[in-house]
Order: sequence, then C-alpha cells, then structure tokens
Amino acid sequence: MQEEKLNMMIEYVSGELLKKRPEDGSLWTGYLSSSAISTSVAVFALHISGTERHQSLIKNGVDWLKKTMLDDGSWGDSPESPSNMTATLLTFATLSAVGQTPEKTKAFLKNKFNGISDQDIITGVLNYYGKDLTFSAPILVMCALAGVISSWKNIPQLPFELSVLPQKLFRFLRLPVVSYAIPALIAVGILRYKKGSRNLLRERFISGALKVLLKLQPKHGGFLEAAPLTGFVAMCMCGAGYGDHEAVRKGIGFLTDTVRKDGSWPIDTNLAAWVTSLSVRAIGENIPDRLNLANNIRQNAFKYQHPFTGAKEGGWGWTNLPGAAPDADDTSGALVALHQLSNGEMSLEVKKGLEWILSLQNSDGGIPTFCKGWGKLPFDRSSPDITAHALLAFSLWRVQLPNELQTKCDKGARRMLLWMKKEQSNEGCWYPLWFGDQDAKDERSPVYGTALSVEYLAGIDHPIAKEIVAKGAAYLLKCQNADGGWGGAKGVSSKVTLTARALSALSTLDQIEQSVLDKAFDFLYLKYETKELLKPEPIGLYFARLWYSEDMYNITFALNALNNYKKKLSRTKIIT
Repeated sequence: MQEEKLNMMIEYVSGELLKKRPEDGSLWTGYLSSSAISTSVAVFALHISGTERHQSLIKNGVDWLKKTMLDDGSWGDSPESPSNMTATLLTFATLSAVGQTPEKTKAFLKNKFNGISDQDIITGVLNYYGKDLTFSAPILVMCALAGVISSWKNIPQLPFELSVLPQKLFRFLRLPVVSYAIPALIAVGILRYKKGSRNLLRERFISGALKVLLKLQPKHGGFLEAAPLTGFVAMCMCGAGYGDHEAVRKGIGFLTDTVRKDGSWPIDTNLAAWVTSLSVRAIGENIPDRLNLANNIRQNAFKYQHPFTGAKEGGWGWTNLPGAAPDADDTSGALVALHQLSNGEMSLEVKKGLEWILSLQNSDGGIPTFCKGWGKLPFDRSSPDITAHALLAFSLWRVQLPNELQTKCDKGARRMLLWMKKEQSNEGCWYPLWFGDQDAKDERSPVYGTALSVEYLAGIDHPIAKEIVAKGAAYLLKCQNADGGWGGAKGVSSKVTLTARALSALSTLDQIEQSVLDKAFDFLYLKYETKELLKPEPIGLYFARLWYSEDMYNITFALNALNNYKKKLSRTKIIT
C-alpha cells in the first residue's frame, strides 16, 4: 500500500515537473511570486520619472498594491507572507507619492516605529538592517523622495566615490553595502550627496561614478534582473537631476518590459538556471533530452570576467538572462546537473567551473556566494549549505580530473570540511544564507541549512564528513514535529518544502529508522490528498530579508524527497 501511494505521487509530481519544461527543450523557467516590494519600488520609479506614457502601468501597480493590502493596513513581501516592515513602508511611500495615502498603514507604521516622525522611521529602518546599508539606505532615500521623510539630514551617505577604484580593492575598503549592490552605492550615494552639503572633492568623482554605473548595467537595463535594485537606481538618478541619463532610460525600459499582466512585478525575472539544476537532480535518471539540456547548461557558463563582482570567467548565475552574476550555489548546481546529464563526461566548462569555485574560497575555508573576501556583511560571508554544495560537486567530478586539479580540489575540499565542522552548532545544525522560515521567531531556518548539508555530504567518504553528517542528522530527528513534518526550526509549523528537504536528507542515510521517514512521507501524502502538495510556500530569502515563493520549489523538493525515500525503501528490502 505504501509503495502504491509513493509510486502514484512520483508519477504525479514528475508529470507536473515535465509539463513546466518549455517545448523547445530549453531550461525550466519557473514562476516567482509577485512582490509588494518590487511593485512599490517599480511604480515609484515610473512615477518619479515623470513620463506620461507610464500612467497606465502606475495605475495598475497601485491597484495591485491596494488589492493585496492586509486587514491591518500592512503588506508582506509576497501575497502569501505575513506583515513585513519593509514591504509596508515602501508601499506606503509609493501610495503617498501618488496621492493615495492609506491611513490604516500610517497607523500600522506608527505602532511599528513607536512614532511616525523622520527620526522614528530612520532609527527603525537602521536598527532593522544593522550595519548593512545595502537596503536601508535605498529605503530611506525613497521615503524622502516620496515626502514620507521631510529632512535628508540623518539619512546615511553612501561613499559613491569609492566605486571608481579598482574592484580588487573593494574587499579591503569595508564598504557598507554587499558586493552585488555597487549600483545602489553609486545612485543612492550621489542622490544623498546632492541633498546635503557640497564637497568639492567628492563632487569631482560623480562623473567617474556614473561611468562605472553604465559599465555595470546589463544591455537590457535590469541590474541583477531585480526590479527593486533597478528601480532604486532609476529613482535616485531622477531625484539627483539625471532623469535623462542613459542608465535611467535603460532601467525604466527594463521595468516596463518585466511588469506582469496584473500590474505587479516579481522580485527577480526568473531563476531559470537554478530551478533547472533542481529539476535535473529531482528527476534523476528518467530525464528526457539529456544531451540537449546539458548543452544548454554548458552554454550558460560565464565566458568573461563579470563587471558587477569582478569574478573571473567560469561560473554560472541563477538565470540565463543578461542581468545574472556568477555565484557559487548555481555553479555547483550546474556542475552536479552536468555530471548527471553527461554520465560524468568531462568538459572545459566543468574544469573551469571547479577552478572558479576554488578561486572563490575564503581564507576561513568556506565558500561565499559571489566574491572572495567580502566577509564583512552577512550576504558576502561563507555559507554552510553553499560550501556543502561545492563539496558535492568536487566529489562527483574528482576521478575525472587531471592530477594537478584533483590535488587542488582535494586540498580545497579538506579546508571546506574543516570549516563546516567549525561552523556546525553544538546542536548539530547549520544556518543557511538565502533561505529561511517566515514563521520562525528569528526568520532563520536551520532545518533547511542542515538538511541540505547532510544530503550533499552524505556520500563523501571522509571521517570529518561522516562525523558532521551524523551530528546533523541527529539535529533533524530532534526537530521533526508530531505530524511527521518539519518547519524551519524546532517547534515551527510544518511545511511541504522543509519536510521534503529533511526527508531527502535523512533518506540518504542507512542508519535512520524507517518509521521516521514513513511519518514524513505520510505528511507529504496528506498534502497530496488535500491538493496542497504543490501550493507555493515563501521560503526564499532574497537580498536583505525579502521573502518570495517559487512554483518550482515545491515540485522539485517533493520529487527529490520521494525518489530518495523510494531508494531507501529499496535498500531496506535488500538488507532485510
């Protein structure tokens, strides 16, 4: 009976996944949730640009925002998310700017910030984001441009003049923004300077900084394929008196090209490369058109040094669109997918990809997202799940590597394992960087970080790997809820995405009691019966504490879990 249910679910989820692949056999595209943050920023950027032809887009965006307001006058990042300070404040600023100030929202923010004065808002935003000004500074300048903040005096000044220095120096300069936010550093910094006291020395750097901004902008205008970053740059340039600048024209063009039919914008255009890697891993051996898909993945490797981060060629980004930047997680995902699709056949792209990850390794031994050495702010530090993913890629390709590269990878892998051991908490968990649980008190998801790390490291034959995997598995067992599922942390409500991740990980280990896995499967089967298995759940944590859901996550996570669970059942039968 259990096997019958399992096979039925696998057939159903596999079918749903294959339906979502384009007919031409190219990458899966996925579908990101619409975002109140993206929509409010994009609408305000269009509004401040002053172009009459955008009035219908502005109206549609405003209507979508008003339609998605929660009962208390607030907004979540995605329509499935609870109230969020950032989404609410930015939407309040946009609606105020177009003359539709929501009084319920003003009351919500007054309660949130213990007041609604300039200083109340500034202090609240800065305290929320801490030392990282990547998002707090743009939020505050947007509020000032919209008239929600009346004085610029206490809004931080970003050092835009540093952008003209060689990128290799950035990691030594203690910049107040993360590596992917240099366009914001420039645009927000210039606007804030224009609204404050003048400094002749700083003034001389504006021209050079604007040239850097254009150099960083993709040909279609969208910085990182992200409406918020692109919108912030465009609005700041307009506010600083550069509304006719090429960067504004291209940025506004990107926003008008990526708006959805309902008037909203997603947090990013798509995660095509990432969800394709997830799909390949989830489907396993039964994936059709393998060679064509492998070729599409290989073609997406960066063939040039990236202007945004300065990273050398060889890595992969999260999408095949012009605004992507190479990152470690997507590079590892592509390498793992290529190993599966090409039956371990070596290629130049694989070799360069492995070398790219090695070049990114931090001095602490861990792997960051974008840039080596940018370890001052959270989104540029080494990350356990990203490091474990790199270890999996290294282990899969090891025997095909030439001797010199194999030796380098072995040394790098040992340093990664030592860092993973050091980073593991006393309880046995690891905290991920880009994924969380919006229901957890601190919004963190050690279950996700631990599950991925355990699954990625489970097949590595090394004493350190075996030790930390066992410790991580013990942590996951302690966090299983009475209903058989998992939330992001112990005691947090169960979710399909996190239960699937935990079941995937524990199913790779022979020592786990079958009853634990059966309870997890029963949780997923109940969701299948009630047609909730593939209902999107916000789990992604994008930029600075922004939530999103992605339709492909439930599908790929669930299918990966079901296939791993089936393999565990087969191994158990053989043993017994």
